[in-house]
Amino acid sequence: MDGFVRCYLDCYLKNIPRNSLHDRRRRQDVVDYISVLIQGLSEVEIDEDGSAVEAIKTIIKYHDEQKDNNGKVCIMGKYHNILYVAIKLCYVWQIKDAETIGLLLKEIYKCETTFERILIGAIFGNKAPHYIAGWKSDFDSEEENLRAVVYFLDKANKSKLEFNLNSGNQMTTFRFIDLPILSCGKASALKVCVQLGLPDKLLIFLRFGAQVYTQNEDITVLEHVMNRLLEFNHVYPYNLVSCLQLLLRAIDCIRIDNDHYSDKILLVGIYERYADLIEDGILPPQRCSLIPPELKHLCRCVVRDILWKNYQLPDGIRMLNLPKKLWRYLDLLED
Repeated sequence: MDGFVRCYLDCYLKNIPRNSLHDRRRRQDVVDYISVLIQGLSEVEIDEDGSAVEAIKTIIKYHDEQKDNNGKVCIMGKYHNILYVAIKLCYVWQIKDAETIGLLLKEIYKCETTFERILIGAIFGNKAPHYIAGWKSDFDSEEENLRAVVYFLDKANKSKLEFNLNSGNQMTTFRFIDLPILSCGKASALKVCVQLGLPDKLLIFLRFGAQVYTQNEDITVLEHVMNRLLEFNHVYPYNLVSCLQLLLRAIDCIRIDNDHYSDKILLVGIYERYADLIEDGILPPQRCSLIPPELKHLCRCVVRDILWKNYQLPDGIRMLNLPKKLWRYLDLLED
C-alpha cells in the first residue's frame, strides 16, 4: 500500500498547481482514487482496516517529508491539504486505530494550531466554512459533519491527545475538544455553541468532556449565557435556557469573576448580578451556592471528573456497574 499511495502522490501532486487541493472536489477525487486502492488491496489481504491505516500512515509520512525538505516548515497548499484527504479517508473507512488518527491530528495541529476545519462545519452547517474561513467542508452535510466530529472526538480521547498552545503569554495544555477556533475569535467549540444557541450540539461536546471553565477566555461560557438571558427582560428564549440547563448539569456550582482557575468558589456578587434569573427560576439556588447542591449531582460531577481525567468520557460510563438510568444521568442525558 505504501508504494502505491506514494507513487500516486508523487505523480499527481507534481503536475497540479499549488492551490489545487484547496478545491473540495479535487480533494474528493484523491479520496476516491485512494479508496479504490484500499478496496483493491483489502480484497487480496482481507483486511480493509489494515490497508486503510497503511494509506493514512503513508500520507502522514509524505507530508512530513515535504516539510523536512522545506527546513521543517510546512509548505501548505497541496502538500498540506493531503492531510484533509487523510481525514476524509479515516471517516469513510471508519478506521479504528486511534493511535494512527492521533498521529494525523497531531500533524495537522503542528501546522495550524487549531482544528477549525473539522469543527466549524459541524457547528455552523455545511456551507458556513466557505464564508467564515474560505474553504469548503470535506463532508457532504451538516449531519455528516457532526458524525465526523463525534468520530474524531472519540479517537482523540482514546489516543489521549493533548496539545500545547501559547495562550496569554503562557503555555497551556488543551484537549482536542477545548482548543480555540481561530476563525471564531479564539472561542472554544462549547462557547460557539452557546453563542449560537445550539443546545443539541452543546450536549454532544459536554458529553465528551468539554470544559465549562477554560483558561483562555476572559468571560466564562456560563457568564456569557447568563448575561445574554438578562437582556431578554424576563421573556427567555428556550434555546438559551436549554444551553444554561445543560451547562449546569456539568458543573458542581457557578463560578464567576475569573475565579475558575482555582478551587476557591467566589460567592459574592452572584445573587446581586443574576437576581432576576434566580427569582424567575432559571438559575436554581443550589447551583449558586445559596443552598447546598444535591448529593446525587455532586456524585455525578466527581464521577465524570475521574472519567475525564482517564479519557473515558462518555464511553467509560457504560462500563460502570450501575443501572442504565444512572448511565443516562451521568452522561448528562437526564437531570
